[in-house]
This record gives sequence, C-alpha cells and structure tokens, in this order.
Amino acid sequence: MPVPFLRLFIQATLLIAVLNFLSRVLGLGREIAIAHQFGATFATDAYLVALTIPSILFMVFSQALATVVVPVFTEYKARGETAEAWRVAAAVVNLLLLVLAAVTVTGLALAPVLVRLIAPGFDGAVLELAVTLTRIMFPLLVFSGLATVFNGFLNANNIFGIPAFSGAVNNLVIIAAALTLGSLFGIHGLACGTVLGMVAAGLVQLPSLYRAGFRFRPVIDRRHPGVKKVWHLMLPITLGIAISQLYILIDRVLASLLVEGSIAALNFANKLIQLPVSLFVLALSTAVFPTLTTWAAEGKEAEVRHTMRRALRIIVLTTLPAAVGLMVLRYPVVQLLFERGAFDERATALTAFALLFYAVGLVGLAANILLTRGFYAFQDTRTPVKLLVVNVVLNLALSLALMGPLQVGGLALASSLAALVNTGLLVRFMDRRLPGLWCPAEWCRFGAGVLAASGLLAIAVYAVNAALAGVVPPGTIGLILQVGGAIAAGVAAYVAACLLLGLEEIDILRRAARELGGSLLRNVFRHGR
Repeated sequence: MPVPFLRLFIQATLLIAVLNFLSRVLGLGREIAIAHQFGATFATDAYLVALTIPSILFMVFSQALATVVVPVFTEYKARGETAEAWRVAAAVVNLLLLVLAAVTVTGLALAPVLVRLIAPGFDGAVLELAVTLTRIMFPLLVFSGLATVFNGFLNANNIFGIPAFSGAVNNLVIIAAALTLGSLFGIHGLACGTVLGMVAAGLVQLPSLYRAGFRFRPVIDRRHPGVKKVWHLMLPITLGIAISQLYILIDRVLASLLVEGSIAALNFANKLIQLPVSLFVLALSTAVFPTLTTWAAEGKEAEVRHTMRRALRIIVLTTLPAAVGLMVLRYPVVQLLFERGAFDERATALTAFALLFYAVGLVGLAANILLTRGFYAFQDTRTPVKLLVVNVVLNLALSLALMGPLQVGGLALASSLAALVNTGLLVRFMDRRLPGLWCPAEWCRFGAGVLAASGLLAIAVYAVNAALAGVVPPGTIGLILQVGGAIAAGVAAYVAACLLLGLEEIDILRRAARELGGSLLRNVFRHGR
C-alpha cells in the first residue's frame, strides 16, 4: 500500500478517534462521579456485581444482533425493498423485546442465585445489597437491547450522529444520578440512574428512527427469510461474545474472594487501560476494516498483508509507550482522576497496583482487536472463537495461580499474560493465511527501536514527574501540572527518539495529523466565512 494511501487511513482513524474522545471523556466522568460518591467499597463492589449479568447478557444478545441487522437490512434496501426491510426490522425488534423481557423476569426471580455464582465471597449485608441492586438493574437489559438495535438500524440508514450522541446521553444521566440520586438514596439511587440512562439512550433515537421510516407493527414473523437470516447469522457471533465475556466473570468471581474494594479497583484500572485502546486502536480498526474486507473478497492478499502489517506496527508504536507511561504515572494518574470524596488513599493504592499489571498486556489487548477483524475480513469467525476458548482457560489458570501472591494485581496480570498469548496465537494463524505477515528479523528491528524509544520516554516521564512533585501546589491543579508536564516530556522524548531511529510509522502519523489538522482548520474558516 502506498504511503499516501496509508495516510488516508490514518487521517480517518484520527478523525474517528477525536469523535470517540468526546464520548470517552463522559464515560471517564461517569467513573469519576461513581468513585467520588462511593469509592472502592463494598457498596461499589455490590453495584458492579449487580451490573455484571445484565451487562453480559446485553453484550451477548444485543451486540451480536446489532452486528448482523445492518448487512441484512442493507441487503433489502439495495434491492429496492425498503418497506420489506422495515418489516424485518419491526419483527426483529418485537422478537428481541419478548426474549429480553422473558430473560429479565427470570433474572429477577433468580437474582440471589446469580449473585452467589458471580460473587461467592459475598455474605451478609453486602450479599443482600447485591441482590437488591441486581433486581433494580435487570430491566436495564430490555432498554439497552432496544437502544443498541435502534443504533444498528440508524447506522444501516447512514445515520451516525444520533446513535453516537445516545452514548453521551447515557453517560450524562448516570453522572447526574450518581451526584443527585446517589446523594439522596445511596448506591440504590445510582442503580436507578443507570437504568434511566439506558432508557434515555433509547428514547433519544426514536425521532430519527421514525423519520428514517421505522414504524412499530405488532408482528412476530419468525418464518420471514430476513428474520431467519438475522437469527442464523447471530449464532457464531453470539458464541464468540459470550466466551469473551467470561473474562469479566472470572475477575468478578475471584475478586469477590479478596479484600474489600478489589472488584472496584479492577473496574477503575480496566477503564483507564481501555482508554488508549478505545481512542486510537478501535478507530484504526474501524477505518481499515471495510477496505480489508473488500480486498479479501477480491483476492488481493498482498494488499491485505501489507495493510495489516503496517497497522500492527502503528498499534505497537502507539500502545507500548502508553503502557510504559501508565506504569510510571500510575499513582498520580489515579490520584488525579479518582482520589476525592469516598475514594481514599487505600483505594488509590489498590487501583494503581491493578493498573500496573494491566498495562503489561496493553499491546496485546490492542493488537487482538485488529487481528480478529482480519479474520472477519476473510469471513473466518471460527478461528478467533477457538483461540478465545484457549485464552479463557489460560486466564482462569493464571488467575488462580497469581491471585494468592499478588491479590488484585495477580488477576490483572493474568488477564495481561493471557492477552499476550492470544496475540501470539492470532499472529501465528494469520501468518498461515497471509504468509509473510510475521517476519522475525523485520519485527525484531522494529521492536528494538520502539523499546529503546519507550525506555527514553520512561526516563523522561519519571524525571519530570519527580521534579514537579516537589514544586507544584497541592490538590487537583498541582496534579494536573505534574501529570501533564510528565506526559508532555515523555511524548517529546519518544517522538524525537523515533525520528532519530528512523521509524517510518511515526513520520506517517505526524504527517497525517498535520494534514488532518489543516483540513479541519480550512473547513472551519470556510464555514466561518
């Protein structure tokens, strides 16, 4: 792939990353509000456990369905059968509503059993609290399912703004609930606000959905070819998502056996480690995936191989320094974002310890997203699922072995090591499909350069952080100056080192960012005039 063409991908990636950033800021604000009100306590642990089952079921059913409704709906529209497409949509929505309602009623009845399965270490008051919160939040499954499917239908009609905005609405409602209902009714108020947030996320999409052509019809046509195709395509994706969600269950079950706040610490640390993945890696995967799919269908394996190799190098180039930076700055970062209100020094130490070990696997976690989509581009959904089964078993074994000596850090390290092993397996199997993707000599040279640059970043970050820690004023402003100064120094040292070492990808990123910035400024001035 020519470098100018690659820069188009990077520009698209950076633009998507900017849009993702707006949503992620509110998501981080939600976590900060929860940490401020409830800290890393048994109440937060109970809330997260109660949220686990409806969240997992939401991911399994709704995300899988939203993934397949877009191509089926688009297929009907492409044939000029728009009315039939909306008939399929109505039938799918009705079937989904019935299924999720039935699962919700069952969940309400089995709440005590479910909590004991997820958190075997809970007893007494915290067990009762988790059961109560589970019953409050289980209806979340219905509303989150509808909101996600609405999102899919809007995207199928090339409407992307409102679905993205619905996520922001959800976070805003939860933030408001944490600060208001949480103050009035404690953790029960936050649970109610979490459900209200998803209700709002669904409602905000209805006007656009109506204008696009959706009409509610009381039809459940299970034999319709479009409906049957949707459910048929869902099966392998549902299985894959269900297996991937076992990570959450393993962590929640085992963390419930550890000290108070362990579940909350893992949650807050995981949110921080997911931030660089969500901001850049998902954007990059989104930008290249349609083209990879097209080239795979056309048999252009050389183009797919070159693009995958370039994209993987860019992921390593961006996530390895992010991991190193998070390791060095783990304490001040957690203090800056979370240490206020009920989130005390003990909670900071627990979360920072988990963050240290989560950072070990950041590169693998990021690379796995692109590699998995590479298999999907070739319509191979089985290989990633098989490897995921191996990975979950490994994660469980490592968690059991490491949680004793390292406590919450052991669970985080187990996830990281499992993610890195999964990366190795995915690369090996992808190299069989695309021979030449893994070139040891080339990757060793590149990896050595990135490691050297990341080492300089670590030195710069550590030195500036230590220097500023003694001179900045105490409090939030001081932490902003301390963390911001350390990050700026680290980025400058890393970029300079990469340029001196001749790493081509850093120059591609720099040029793409400059061209995107210039394009945005030109558009601003053009609209201004």
